[in-house]
Amino acid sequence: MGRLAVAAAVAAWSIPLAVLVDSIVPDPYMDEIFHIPQVQCYCRGDFLTWDPMITTPPGLYYISLAYVASLFPGAWASRIAEAFDAFCTTALLRSTNVIMAMACGVLVHDLLLCIRPEIGKRKATAFAILVALYPIHWFFTFLYYTDVASLAAVLAMYLSCLKKQFWVSAAFGAFSILLRQTNVMWMIFFAANGAIAHAQYLNVKGNVSYKNSELTDESVSKVSDRDNKSAALGLRRRQNSNPINKREVVAESNKMYTSFTDEIWDAISKLWNSKWEVLIAFIPFAMVLVVFVAFITWNGGIVLGAKEAHVVSPHFAQLLYFGLVSAVALLPWHFTPSQVYDLFHWCRKNKTYSSFSILIALGLSLFSLHFFSIAHPYLLADNRHYTFYIWRKVIQVHWMMKYILVPIYVYSWFSIVNILGKSQTRVWVLSFVLSVALVLVPAPLVEFRYYTIPLVILVLHSPMISNGKLLALGFLYAAVDLFTLVMFLFRPFRWQHEPGTQRFIW
Repeated sequence: MGRLAVAAAVAAWSIPLAVLVDSIVPDPYMDEIFHIPQVQCYCRGDFLTWDPMITTPPGLYYISLAYVASLFPGAWASRIAEAFDAFCTTALLRSTNVIMAMACGVLVHDLLLCIRPEIGKRKATAFAILVALYPIHWFFTFLYYTDVASLAAVLAMYLSCLKKQFWVSAAFGAFSILLRQTNVMWMIFFAANGAIAHAQYLNVKGNVSYKNSELTDESVSKVSDRDNKSAALGLRRRQNSNPINKREVVAESNKMYTSFTDEIWDAISKLWNSKWEVLIAFIPFAMVLVVFVAFITWNGGIVLGAKEAHVVSPHFAQLLYFGLVSAVALLPWHFTPSQVYDLFHWCRKNKTYSSFSILIALGLSLFSLHFFSIAHPYLLADNRHYTFYIWRKVIQVHWMMKYILVPIYVYSWFSIVNILGKSQTRVWVLSFVLSVALVLVPAPLVEFRYYTIPLVILVLHSPMISNGKLLALGFLYAAVDLFTLVMFLFRPFRWQHEPGTQRFIW
């Protein structure tokens, strides 16, 4: 019932708003001017033509082809390219992401129940609807971009990995890379932590089997000949009814370690002890990674087109921006008196370590902002993005402003790590931070769309909040969504792409 409720809620606002958007903005908008003509070439059966301005692989186009073919099977079956091409309108192609948004909501619901089954379906449904309302994700539900489908593929990969369906997970991982190349980092993140969890599972399983064998040997030695048969049946019932206690696996994964080094060493030793089982289970991820490396080598880089505008750059300021954006987007978790007190209490409890950590974080943040803060030409030229106004009206309003924001950046990251550390191991938290860095730091363009996947992962692993806070955040998201929609549809001016250039004119 929870899945149906989430899908119905997302459809209830997505379908009418998609119709409204298509009626007011019927022509391709922003990056749609590249994506829609490209997929329309595919609809005509032309799979050899490729727009050199497109940077991502054609995964979304394949989804749209399957989607349109499912709606009009007759045109597809008759192989009439002209007839099939007529169905690939801007409105119909955009509706692909409405379906993907519904899938994202259902996947978030299932992931929450898988990660923390104690929350119940009602709470999982509320959180899934909240994620569907997240403004950046919500806005691109109505445009033909890769973001919504990319999130759906990554969430499906994560859910399959948690359920130990590793071949299915790797297949979703491969397809997520076809949607956006940087998703390879999330595949590695899920696979690495899945391998550690699988090794812990095998370790607990081995311990339980060893205890059962000891119990069997001891019991059999005390059984007399006349009741040997009944005792053997009793032992079999005990073994079948008590395979691997789930609490033992959870306790093993949440075990407290005296130091970070002990935790790493324990994970390495368990992986080594179960190396062949883990290798066999996770070989599909390795196969996908090998193919991806071969593609990078053949392509000469990670992006397909417009390589001069997407040069890999050491943009370390991206990490700081992500921390603040995520903390603001998840206000009830991070900017509350209880969370401030929690961090203050941690600082008082570990004065030497916390003081050293804060000084290092402040120093690295100032260094990153001064030497590795990039103003991409797209950021400065296009006023159809929130980042355009934030950059001009906040960060660039005074030369000191970007440095004044450093304490807030540092607080945001300390709050994120503090909250994740309450439910996840330090290895998991470190691997998450590294994955975020490897996805964002090489990107020269500041774009909030790139933050959506790690932000959703944060939601999945953040503690539950009260219904009141959840409802308040939902109303805040809805207000921002409404403001964004009004500005998008009814503002008194339009930007149009100047043919043959990367400029936008009045």
